Formats: sequence, C-alpha cells, structure tokens
Amino acid sequence: MADPKTISNSCGLLDELTTLARENNYIDPSLFGKYAVKRGLRDLDGRGVLVGLTEIGEVNSYIEQDGKLVPAPGHLIYRGIDIEDITQGYLSDGRFGFEETTYLLLFGKLPTQEQLTNFQKLLGEKRKLPDDFVRDMVLKAPSKDIMNSMARSVLALYSYDEGNPDDTSLTNTLRQCIKLIATFPSLAVYGYQAYAHYHSNQSLYIHTPQPELSTAENILYMLRPDSKYTQLEATLLDLALILHAEHGGGNNSTFTTHLVTSSGTDTYSSIAAALGSLKGPKHGGANLKVVKMFEDMRENIKDWKDEEAICDYLTRLLNKEAFDKAGLIYGIGHAVYSVSDPRATILKEYAAKLAKAKGMEDEFDFYTRIEKLAPQVISHSRKMYKGVSANVDFYSGFVYSMLNLPLELYTPIFAIARISGWSAHRIEEIVNAGKIIRPAYKSVAERREYTALTAR
Repeated sequence: MADPKTISNSCGLLDELTTLARENNYIDPSLFGKYAVKRGLRDLDGRGVLVGLTEIGEVNSYIEQDGKLVPAPGHLIYRGIDIEDITQGYLSDGRFGFEETTYLLLFGKLPTQEQLTNFQKLLGEKRKLPDDFVRDMVLKAPSKDIMNSMARSVLALYSYDEGNPDDTSLTNTLRQCIKLIATFPSLAVYGYQAYAHYHSNQSLYIHTPQPELSTAENILYMLRPDSKYTQLEATLLDLALILHAEHGGGNNSTFTTHLVTSSGTDTYSSIAAALGSLKGPKHGGANLKVVKMFEDMRENIKDWKDEEAICDYLTRLLNKEAFDKAGLIYGIGHAVYSVSDPRATILKEYAAKLAKAKGMEDEFDFYTRIEKLAPQVISHSRKMYKGVSANVDFYSGFVYSMLNLPLELYTPIFAIARISGWSAHRIEEIVNAGKIIRPAYKSVAERREYTALTAR
C-alpha cells in the first residue's frame, strides 16, 4: 500500500506543476484577432476554412442570393446523392441500407444487385475476429470506456494483420479498411460485454456475429442476451448508422483521418486516432449529454406539456443554473447547419414510429416540444450570427434509449457508422498522394537568454 506521505507530497508537487503549466501556456485571446488566426479553423461567420477537396461528402446549409449567403434547410450529400434520396431508396425496397451506403462511400457509385450481394458476403466473411483476440485483447483488459477499448483493439489488430500492416498501397489499405468496417460491431459490443461483466458484475455474453445478418442486425444480435430484435428496431438502427456514416472532410475525426494518413502511417494508427477524436464530448460524445440532460429535465419539469416551465428550465440551462451548468442546450445547434439538420429531420420521422411501437409517444412529444421551444429561448437570450435547430444528436440518443442500448455504447455506435466515412477519406488521401498536412502556428513567446542552473 502506498505511503500517505508519498501520496500527499506527490499531489502537492503535481499542484505546483499544474500552476506552472497553466501560467506558462496561457495566450492572450486578443492576439488571435491581432494575427487573424481563425480559431478552430472557422471564419467569424461560422463557416469552416477551406483546407482540402473531396468527392465523398458534402454539407450544404446556405444558398446564395444577390451575392450573399442565406441560411437554408440543410442537405447532406454522399457522393453527389442527397441523403434523403438514399434513405427513401432502400427503405422503399424494404431492405437495410448501411452496406449499400458503405459501398457508395468507398467506391463512388451505387452498387448493382450483384455488386451489393458480393460486398455483403465479403463483409460477412470478414466479421469474425482473429482466433483468441477477444480473450487476449478484450476480456483480459476490460476498459470502463468502450471507445478506448476499441482504439486499443484497432491498434492490436496491427499485430494480427496477415499481410504487411505498414503497406499503404491502395489494395492493402482497402483490404484493411473492409476488415475494420466488418469487425467494428464486434469490437464495440465485446468491449461493452467485458465492461459490463468485470466492472458492473453482469453476466458475460459473447455471441459470434452472423455473416448473413446486416451490420445493424449483428449489433442487436450480439448485444442482447437472447439475440432477439424486431424488424423495426433493426431498421431504425440501420438508419442511424447511415445518417452518421459521413459528414464531409471537415468534421474533427474525419479531418484527423486525413491528417494522420498524410504522414504515411498505417491504417490502424490512422483509425485509432480518429476514434480518439470521436470520443470527445464536443464531437461523438454529444448524444450522451442530450440523454443525461433529458434525465435532469424529467426530474425538474413535472408537467411535460407546460411550455412555460420548459422555457424556464431552458433559460436556466443557458444561464448555467441547471444540469451541468455549462450554459448549453445539448442537441440544439450545429457548427454548420442552421435552419435544419437533415439527419435529425429523417431520424425524427422514424423515431416517431418506434416511439408508437414502444408506447413512448408522450416522451417523443416532450422531445418535439423542446425542439420547438429551445431555438426561441436561445434567440431571446443570446445574440447569434445564425439560427439554431435540432441536430442529429438530439434524436439519436432518444432512439438508442428506445432500443435499450446501454449509454456506454452510444458513441461506439457512432464509430461503427463513421468507420465507413473514415475509410473512404483515408483512401481518398492515399489516391491523391497529397503533401503531409502541416498548418502554421505563429509563436508569440518573447525571446529570452538562457540562464545557467546555478543562477536561477
């Protein structure tokens, strides 16, 4: 057992070092304006700074009128095809669409029936993890955070690669990416099962993925003790995966993929870095905040139909007087979208169907009421350069809760979807053989002379 004095001295030293680190890393915010630094690579009007070109995904939220950009309903486009057309296309056929969407993102065109069948079969064959991998890499070192578990597993797969893991040729990269796309559901679910067993004392279930099932079906099959699910549940999870699969090259985790890939490193390192980015609460972890915020709302708002009480709570949120006191209404507003987030619009429609099937219409109505009132409260309380609307996180957390998915898997589900987009962007970076990405940072430190140790 550690000596209490040692711990106390160590903490005191750490406090001292923390103070030094804070004092000597602070930069006067006015300097960012002085040197025209676009913090977060964003212009003052909220648009991203153009740093690259892509054919994979496009996010539109403005139209041009009289030479000016005017906010408009958002559109998300995969390889030139509107996401609304993609979802309507496969849903009208009564089938799952994530595998088709993945093919589109990777190869730039919609597959024929034969191409789709062959691709689905290939993914099915690649879903199984290497022998003993689950025992040695997942169960023997269970993590309390599934995103960290997934990142560690991805890096470990480097050692299990049957070819040359450092080969960045297009053929080898494609082979590695398809394997990761196929195995991500297992990495996420097994990571959760290990956590639930070793950290929460629950029974351990390890179901082998079924090659004939879709990605969404396999997630539910492996996660649930009885492996049972309804068609509607699988359809809604499949839809959520499609809506999260891609969002242009500028989102943080996809840009991370481009950034790390540009250095010439291996696929596993690139995807593990993207997972680290997505884990952040400002990125993939946002839907968790929405769910927890709503839990707090239920405790503090007795009548879900009382709009005055709702507005009062939302105002207290903005004033840092409620929930986590961060001054944010989670799930409302987006860095790009203003009038509407097309992903939220699509997900909302099908969330209503699942809510009806689950007997949760009152809760769904509560969500829609918040969606309507939050922009009004924000507009009244704050000055904004653009409007705000519900983003995809607003409804995805509600959908996952209706599917009885554990909170620990919310962000990993996002990763299972986004690995398709990350893979497409890694391939695009490799095909175009761009330069290593290296933006400029200006030093604002004063020049000083070196002082001898005895004179300090």
